Amino acid sequence: MKKKTIIIVSVLVFIIVAVGSFLAKQYYHITKSNFTSLDKESHAFYVTPETEIETILDSVMVYYEMESKIAWRLTCKLKEFKQIKPGHYKFPAKFSAREIVNRLQYGKETPINLSFTQSIRTREQLAAQMGKKLLLDSAEVKTRLDNAEYMAKFGLTPETAVCMFIPNTYEVYWTMSADQLFERMHKEYNRFWNKERIAKAKKLGFTPTEVVTIGSIIASETNKSFEYPTIASIYINRVRKGIPLQACPTVIFAVGDFTMRRVLNRHLAIDSPYNTYMYKGLPPGPIRVVRPDILDAVLNAPETDYLFMCANPDFSGTHIFSSTYSKHQAIARRYQQELNKRQIK
Repeated sequence: MKKKTIIIVSVLVFIIVAVGSFLAKQYYHITKSNFTSLDKESHAFYVTPETEIETILDSVMVYYEMESKIAWRLTCKLKEFKQIKPGHYKFPAKFSAREIVNRLQYGKETPINLSFTQSIRTREQLAAQMGKKLLLDSAEVKTRLDNAEYMAKFGLTPETAVCMFIPNTYEVYWTMSADQLFERMHKEYNRFWNKERIAKAKKLGFTPTEVVTIGSIIASETNKSFEYPTIASIYINRVRKGIPLQACPTVIFAVGDFTMRRVLNRHLAIDSPYNTYMYKGLPPGPIRVVRPDILDAVLNAPETDYLFMCANPDFSGTHIFSSTYSKHQAIARRYQQELNKRQIK
């Protein structure tokens, strides 16, 4: 009898230990680690509103090994996990079943870096870029950019709307709404246009949006940073003297063909407020988004007597600056001859 009791107790102890060990192991997988990266690296996943739990799990399993399916199923049941919140999620090399469920169930996203460059020229292009980089419809962005009443809330117009989007890298949530995007960009716009920069713009006789407009023309004229301040001084001088800017990039913007390599007389006849050969002063708004360094080059433009610039006939990508029309004409003739020689039309 005594021996039988010992056996029974031993079996019970074994069962208790086994069950306890099993439960402890599952608790560990639920709370500490249940997924291990195959390459020991973290991995990110984009979840759209249509994504099912099974789909995202399949995606995760491409890069991770699941240590316990029981822990995963138990966690899903206990948390009543039935629907995923869309978002961008980045998981470490090791994470628990509870962590993935909590994050996907409650939308605890990992921010993304939203970057864009000054290659964006139009509101259409800007909206398209935002639609590609964020989980929102580009039409939502375009509608707001085109809406005078909406842009007035930010002190802008549809023509100056792109001023708010200063090329940089911003940490945002992938699922942010169009309104949240505009609020964030306006915040960054105000951060850039601090008291010091606003004072510099005022001293030059321009508003921030006018500085951006000048900067956008400079950005379209050259990629030689050392020329930015000098070119800025030319446009500032022309505006102050009431001389038409005669900036070819604005004509190209009016035409809408950004593959153009040469502005011809027929292009100069286009009746558009962006045709700075036809109309004096600055165009209604920027002809592209503008980098901060170019805006600062405008704000810190030197005092010069230059009124003219022409692409260097040596096609080095630089410009030759002049203070008299006669000197400018001579350089322009040489450049036109070189264009004809190279059959650039």
